[in-house]
Amino acid sequence: MGKRERELIELYRDDPERADAQAFGRRTRIGRRGFLNGAGLATIAAAVGGAIPFAANMPAGLIPAALAQAAPPAATPAAPAAAAAPPAPRPTLKMDGKAEIVVLQDRPLNAETPESMLDDDVTPTAKYFVRNNGLPPEALGDAATWKITVDGEVNTKLELTVAELQQRFQPVTLRLQMECGGNGRSFFTPEARGNQWGNGAAGCAEWTGVRLRDVLQAAGLKSTAVYTGHYGADKNLNGTDAPTISRGVRIAKAMDESTLVAFRMNGQPLPNIHGGPVRLLVPGWAGSASQKWLTRVWIRDKEHDGAGMTGFSYRTMKTPIVPGGAAAEANTQILESMPVRSIITNPANGARMAAGTRQLALRGAAWAGDRTVKAVDISTDFGATWKAAQVAAPANRHAWQRWTMNVALPSDGYYEIWTRAIDSDGNMQPHVAGNWNPQGYGANPITRTAVLVGG
Repeated sequence: MGKRERELIELYRDDPERADAQAFGRRTRIGRRGFLNGAGLATIAAAVGGAIPFAANMPAGLIPAALAQAAPPAATPAAPAAAAAPPAPRPTLKMDGKAEIVVLQDRPLNAETPESMLDDDVTPTAKYFVRNNGLPPEALGDAATWKITVDGEVNTKLELTVAELQQRFQPVTLRLQMECGGNGRSFFTPEARGNQWGNGAAGCAEWTGVRLRDVLQAAGLKSTAVYTGHYGADKNLNGTDAPTISRGVRIAKAMDESTLVAFRMNGQPLPNIHGGPVRLLVPGWAGSASQKWLTRVWIRDKEHDGAGMTGFSYRTMKTPIVPGGAAAEANTQILESMPVRSIITNPANGARMAAGTRQLALRGAAWAGDRTVKAVDISTDFGATWKAAQVAAPANRHAWQRWTMNVALPSDGYYEIWTRAIDSDGNMQPHVAGNWNPQGYGANPITRTAVLVGG
């Protein structure tokens, strides 16, 4: 018996160059051919479960979204690829008060929310992603007596309990979007270090707290105040007392009216898993600045240099480098406002629709750090054409924006719904993740959602 040729799906996982040659034909002097050859089209159509109406528009080398996350097991004579068992499901969180979101790491606990579970205007606490750098404190005591210190470049050092915060300062309630700095990391090629987040390390809950600005004004900022340094009560994994993470922001961001010292989430006392009894909420910037289990805000006369502020931590490249190449720390800049991003929350990736379905009602969310989203475009033909969705205004500054659109489908088959957002400064999501960096921050390529009609 001769050597069995690997299936196309396996080749895309292990040898993309050879897979391209099989699916799209050999390279020519002007590059890859822009269409599938007959054998490649038949193989991919079988793998995704149906005909591909817009196959002529598929970019050369594109791995279908239905296959991109996990390849099926290798085919055998007894189990051809089209009938191969689906990939094993990823582990999900089993915790009281939390939905079964996807676990990426268990120590420290990190879990993301599938995009289809983010279909609410306000993200329920149960569905909110979990991002930890250390271990949550176990003995919290009475939440009302939890104490926060504000010191450093201030006229008056403050030591305030949560109860005193609530009594002394005007509480506000805002819908605020937040995401992990590494959201989208899995889209980088080659793989960057860290948890391989998709788009689900994000959410937009309703937060109640007091403005950090009001607290800092009560302390009296000195003219030398330029940066904050944040500290929390989470425990270091190595058993030492060293902070697990201590990031900060420019004073201008600390004084933003949306930056909160938060003690309620969706109308309820802030849960321990989300930083309760009190945390910072610095919307629009990397979530690592929103210190959980907050104990101290140190006002600095220089850029903060705590854990997570130096080296390549939460930094992107000033000047792009070759992906996977050597990076110089001098060529980095602190990750501040997060890039524009859009997601499809309905239908779910991999959804199967009844034969004869010719209309899809799409829903999703989009956000853009400190900016707003001015447009969301949708394509159903692999980016050959784009149409504008209806984008709602944010409920308040730094809330995400919901979008909707009805799209027509010409026939049964396999479709990819591509989504890209454009922010108020004209920045648009790229087709592929750009500006590769060692720790994998800022990846925001277009979102691709696979849908099979019939099949």
